[in-house]
Amino acid sequence: MDGKAVEGAGGREKQPAWKKQSPMPSLQEVHKSISIKKTGSFFRRLLGFIGPGYLVAVGYMDPGNWATSIAGGSAFGYTLLSVILISNLMAILLQALAAKLGIVSGRDLAQACRDHFSKPVSFVLWILCELAIAACDLAEVIGSAIALNLIFGIPLVFGVCITAFDVLLILMLQNKGFRYIESFVIALIATIAVCFGIEIFLSRPEVGAVLNGFIPNGEIVTNPEMLYIALGILGATVMPHNLYLHSSIVQTRNYDNTVQGKRSALKFATIDSTLALMLALFVNAAILILSAAAFHSTGHSEVAEIQEAYHLLDPLLGSGVAAILFGVALLASGQNSTLTGTLAGQIIMEGFLNIRIKPWLRRLLTRMIAIIPAVIVTLLYGEKGTGQLLILSQVILSLQLSFAVIPLVMFTSDRKKMGEFVNKGWVQWLAWTVTTIIVLLNAYLLLGTLSLI
Repeated sequence: MDGKAVEGAGGREKQPAWKKQSPMPSLQEVHKSISIKKTGSFFRRLLGFIGPGYLVAVGYMDPGNWATSIAGGSAFGYTLLSVILISNLMAILLQALAAKLGIVSGRDLAQACRDHFSKPVSFVLWILCELAIAACDLAEVIGSAIALNLIFGIPLVFGVCITAFDVLLILMLQNKGFRYIESFVIALIATIAVCFGIEIFLSRPEVGAVLNGFIPNGEIVTNPEMLYIALGILGATVMPHNLYLHSSIVQTRNYDNTVQGKRSALKFATIDSTLALMLALFVNAAILILSAAAFHSTGHSEVAEIQEAYHLLDPLLGSGVAAILFGVALLASGQNSTLTGTLAGQIIMEGFLNIRIKPWLRRLLTRMIAIIPAVIVTLLYGEKGTGQLLILSQVILSLQLSFAVIPLVMFTSDRKKMGEFVNKGWVQWLAWTVTTIIVLLNAYLLLGTLSLI
């Protein structure tokens, strides 16, 4: 689709959809680089689209989400599992809209914002996105450093510095092709899932209590402490950079630029992201279930930090591998988030500013922005400081989320921009309801967090 017209089902031209001609695609080196099966069985065609959803799912299980799930499980048992489920359903809807924007318009969310809004507004949105990327990277740096400290005993400050070298891994994978990045990410997600699957087996949670936890409980609203942690889970689940990321990487598939081609691509891309996010639901739920079974049921209701959880797992579960599995999953989570953060940063800069710098330079700049404050805080305040910095990173992400969700719902609900692919009435209603909930909850979470500082 270009900037001249939107073609309807009958081939009629309608009003101009976009102000500018179709921009040069973000991640140009991998745009339309993956061939797909256009005939054959459903599963063979689906296989060609499997990948982007898992890169997106990484953001829903990054180290920044661990602390809230651990705190929720240790303090309130399985009750907040329903919040994780609701958060995941919201994420599935928003990521499907992000995929739709990319496939139908040929623009990622950053490019769409640059096209639609004035230059001053676009510039402000870009700055907010860069802050979100830096905050996300900060969480990855701290999470990886904590994992290295727990598994190998490497001091936190040295672990933070070591994370700077992961740029070499990213460059190597990018040079081999986008499928290699997707395969590496899927392998790490599988590692995380296997680790937590074993952890749940060792912790022996009450199956009935777990299932009951997925049913919303009125106490979540009436108990202020429970409500605050629930808001933290909701606010930290949907990551703003994932919406920019997904709208771009779905365009790595070489689907036909026709109504039928886009319709098929949209169907398979939505299935891909939905399946991947269900896996993310398992991981996030597993963290809370593990915390509830290992800590809440044994009277350790004050566990809220990753390091504390690590050190308590082995003695409480009576296994010498529980803590190691926990650390390995944390390290895999941090490294996975690093890859997707890199791509999102490149997409945001190219989309908003229409400029391109070498990926290694972009990655190095972003990583330095995250490493410098992490090193300073680690030297001055140690483990407690890194925990507070992790919380701060989630607050920044929560603050920026509204500025990504609102434009996404606006664009996909605009018939002039989306043509026959415009959100149906019930989807628009649901999307705006979710957006309103996210905006209100994140505002409440931000005010609550600031009042505690």
